[in-house]
Amino acid sequence: MDLVPQLTRKFEEAFGARPWLYRAPGRVNLIGEHTDYNDGFVMPAAVGLYCWVAIAPRPDRRLTLHSSNFNQSISVDLDDPSPARSGTWSDYPVGTALSLERAGHRLRGANILIHGDIPFGSGLSSSAAIEVATGFALLENAGLEPDLTRLSLACQKAENDFVGARVGIMDQFISAHGKRDHSLMLDCRSLQFKLLPIPEKVSLVVCNTGVKHAIASGEYNQRRAQCEEGVRLLAAALPGIRALRDVSSGQLEAHKALLPELVYRRCRHVITEDDRVELAAAALNQHDLEELGELMAASHRSLRDDYEVSCRELDVMVEIAGEQAGLIGARMTGGGFGGCTVNLVHTSGAEAFRENVAKAYEKRVGIRPEIYILTAADGVHRVTGLQAE
Repeated sequence: MDLVPQLTRKFEEAFGARPWLYRAPGRVNLIGEHTDYNDGFVMPAAVGLYCWVAIAPRPDRRLTLHSSNFNQSISVDLDDPSPARSGTWSDYPVGTALSLERAGHRLRGANILIHGDIPFGSGLSSSAAIEVATGFALLENAGLEPDLTRLSLACQKAENDFVGARVGIMDQFISAHGKRDHSLMLDCRSLQFKLLPIPEKVSLVVCNTGVKHAIASGEYNQRRAQCEEGVRLLAAALPGIRALRDVSSGQLEAHKALLPELVYRRCRHVITEDDRVELAAAALNQHDLEELGELMAASHRSLRDDYEVSCRELDVMVEIAGEQAGLIGARMTGGGFGGCTVNLVHTSGAEAFRENVAKAYEKRVGIRPEIYILTAADGVHRVTGLQAE
């Protein structure tokens, strides 16, 4: 579907002006789950599923937003310092505008049409994509030059403070900084990153279990609180630690007695997952796909057993993937409790992988899954015509 003329036409019909178009990608995380809010390491890739924003300026300081997915509109005043939350899709763009204003950016009123082709609740971070696309568009609409890292931080703050989900920086950062045919290893404390080329003839196959989760629900915030409790208790023996990033596996085992069993297991996942990300980066650089696949499998087991954010459907999807020819590695991706798995698959076998996994999953679970064969994509950008700038 050719979205550029379609969205342009819809915008012109709704607002009587010709818009600028922007898009920001969703993401999959190859490895490094629930480490970002612990100041750790992650390895996401932006993927070619997007949130699109069409925008044109207004003469006042109002934002009028329309979602084509939900066929709903909302209007807010940028001079209102405390707009009310709606508990719906609009909290993400409204919270982003509020966060940018509070960061010192004087925005201009705008009419905005939002369209997403990222499945909601799938773990592919549709929320970060809408934040980053809207934020980038609002800055350029105001004649401001977007700084991608500052934009990422403002969008994260919007989700933390306005939406109410205590997410880390990973999703917004990769939606802003993604690069075609690369994953990105990010240090979530320093925000330093390095790009890692994904080998040729390797596809990212994302399998949607069809089970939706709400990232702002209590389970996510509870896991974060458990990690913070672990840091507080370990600090009695390890003064100066600020996050689980500062604790080694050896230190955790040496001071295990300080922690309740559940908190210990939560900490063990995060600490060992950080180790796996660093090992996975080395494996990618050395083109050691076998090692990378083993690390992805270990990550899924840890998320299932220690962090307890998997579910039956995710586990079944990973099991089925492991039975297929051409698989390099498979694991759940995203916050958990449903959503998607990410699979690295030799491109020559990707179509057969998709067909076989879909059939087997439907037989075992009773849900026909959506499965996407994707490549790593560029981050947020303005779109003109059919080509991105």
